[in-house]
Amino acid sequence: MSCQRAEDLVHPYVDGELDILQAAEVERHLDQCEDCNQAYRNQITLRSSFKDTSLYYRAPQDLQWRISSSLQRKVKAEVPPNSFRWAWVILAASLPAGLFLIGVLLKVVPVIRRPASDEVLVQEIVSDHIRSLQMNNHLTDVLSSDQHTVKPWFNGKIDFSPPVNDFASEDFRLYGGRLEYVNNKAAATLIYQRRLHYINLYIWPAEQMQTAVGIATQRQGYNLLHWTDKGMNFWAVSDLSSAELGDFARLIQQAK
Repeated sequence: MSCQRAEDLVHPYVDGELDILQAAEVERHLDQCEDCNQAYRNQITLRSSFKDTSLYYRAPQDLQWRISSSLQRKVKAEVPPNSFRWAWVILAASLPAGLFLIGVLLKVVPVIRRPASDEVLVQEIVSDHIRSLQMNNHLTDVLSSDQHTVKPWFNGKIDFSPPVNDFASEDFRLYGGRLEYVNNKAAATLIYQRRLHYINLYIWPAEQMQTAVGIATQRQGYNLLHWTDKGMNFWAVSDLSSAELGDFARLIQQAK
């Protein structure tokens, strides 16, 4: 892949819009070209900066009332009084039809229940999973199947203690761990191996303590499973089948 081609694809790659073959091709080029890799990191930094809440300004609560009042005064000054009466008559006559149309659309058009921010997070996790498998020396920062080696490695790198367990007896062997930044947060990432397949398990503190059941989804040929437990967010992603990934999630949830 040429640098020009990589430059054209880096934006859709960051947005998770490429298929798995194109994404893998871009990642191989990024692994080999420092200039393009720097351009990619710049895009990641720029996208993360837009999530910074300090960039947003919350308007005063009375701003809406003041704008509304100002517009009403201006309209009343420019439109004859009779126009308002006719406008209310037309609005009253059209309201039932409008409500009927809205009801029909809600039944016919599928409602997208997952917020856009969740979709961005899913794409970010899938992209990171693919990158960890494709780029040299990116899968692990600490390579060990010993949970007493992997867990202490995170000390001082994150402000929480991730649960680390080995499930080699169930054919989910602890492979190692690494530190990632997901959804603009530091995430402890545990890597498990089942046969020739790898699972990336991303863990970071949840905003609420209650346990939430798993939500399964699929992107670019990879299965993902998300749940919260004991005040932690868990995201597991792998090319294993959804059933096998579900078995892995149950082992994590049942571990002490």
